[in-house]
This record gives sequence, C-alpha cells and structure tokens, in this order.
Amino acid sequence: MTPDKTAIRDAASVIVLRDRLQAPRVLMGQRGAKAAFMPNKFVFPGGAVDAADAAVPLATPLPPLCTERLCEKSPTDLAPALAAAAIRELWEETGLILGRPGRWPGDVPPDWQSFAATGHLPAADALQFVFRALTPPGRPRRFDARFFLVDAEAIQGDPDDFTHACDELSHLQWIPLAEVRAFDLPFITEVVLAEVAARAADRDPPASVPYFRNDDEESLFLRLRGYPMPQSD
Repeated sequence: MTPDKTAIRDAASVIVLRDRLQAPRVLMGQRGAKAAFMPNKFVFPGGAVDAADAAVPLATPLPPLCTERLCEKSPTDLAPALAAAAIRELWEETGLILGRPGRWPGDVPPDWQSFAATGHLPAADALQFVFRALTPPGRPRRFDARFFLVDAEAIQGDPDDFTHACDELSHLQWIPLAEVRAFDLPFITEVVLAEVAARAADRDPPASVPYFRNDDEESLFLRLRGYPMPQSD
C-alpha cells in the first residue's frame, strides 16, 4: 500500500543557538530545489518521527516541564520519541552530536547505527521545547512539528564540523539572528525565530509554549503551559 503523504506526521526540529549572550547565531541549512516540502527554503535541522525513535535509550531525559507541555493537547505521550527524533535529525542533517559517551544496550535501530558508532547515547536534558506548529491543509506534506531550542555548548565536539552531515541540507551555516530575516525562510520559521530572538539571553523555560494550529476548519494560536503531573502515593 502506498503511504498517504498528506497524512499529518509528528515531527521535531532543533534550533541550535550559539553565542547567545554576545552575538547570537542560529544553525540553518537550505533545502534542495527539488524537495517536495519547502524547496529552496532555509530551515532548522528536523524531520518526521520514525517508528524506532520511541524505543531509543536516552542517556538523559527531557526536563519534566518540557514533557508536560509536549503531552498537552496530544493523545499519547510522544515526548521521548520527539526528543529522540530531534537528536537523530540533528545528527543526520548536520553531523553534530547531542549525547553522552556510552554503550548502547541491545540492537541499534538501522537509522541510529551511524550515531551509535560515534560512541554516544542520545541525551535530551539540554533540549527546551519552545514552539509547536501544525502545517496548514493543502500542502504536499503535513507535519505536527515541535521545535526544540538547545545551546551550542551542549554539542559534543566541534560545532563547525559538518563533515558527517547527509546531503539533505546544503549551505549549513551559523547565521546571526540580526541577519537571518534576509534569507529565504518559511513563514512559520520566521515566527519561531521571532520567539527565539525575544528570549535569546534567557535560559529559563518560557512561561508558555506557542502552538500555531492549522486544521481543516480554522487557524488557532494557542499556548501550552504544562500542568504538574499527579504524584503517586
């Protein structure tokens, strides 16, 4: 059976911020001219969640508040899978490692074998959930995308070494936040960048997470706040 490419897929993107207190720069690359989704646009590393991502062992979990907010307005707890997908996509598209040295238990999923070969386990504790957006109807691909902010200091190794990146994104570069609007950006990326620029110097979690939801009936701009999880006796 041919998969329905118009079905909404869960996805994760990573906004890597560098020199955030002096002259903040963000890591972006350009999608190919023949890409079905957002051709030629400059975007953050990211992509759809794979089935194997949910079972990937994380060396460190997401912060609890991020998990709570990811679970809000979601039918299931996708937080670990989304975190894993974000780390995997960052590795695949840039060659940068967000992880901790360690040995994988059991078999390594095919999509994770090159990451595991670096001698690291994925680590999610430095990720900060900052934005969620649902692709509008009528697009060739639709994603329920969660955007994670991470400081470049959490990257293992040289943040300028893109030698292990795949060819999905070209022109990988650290773009000054003050200059990024001059690039060819998707609308939602511009909105996310405005949020990042407004809080570049603030390392604390945002008071709430914007959720830009486009469905078949209306477009809504919601806020995800997260709620304390009940404590077991």
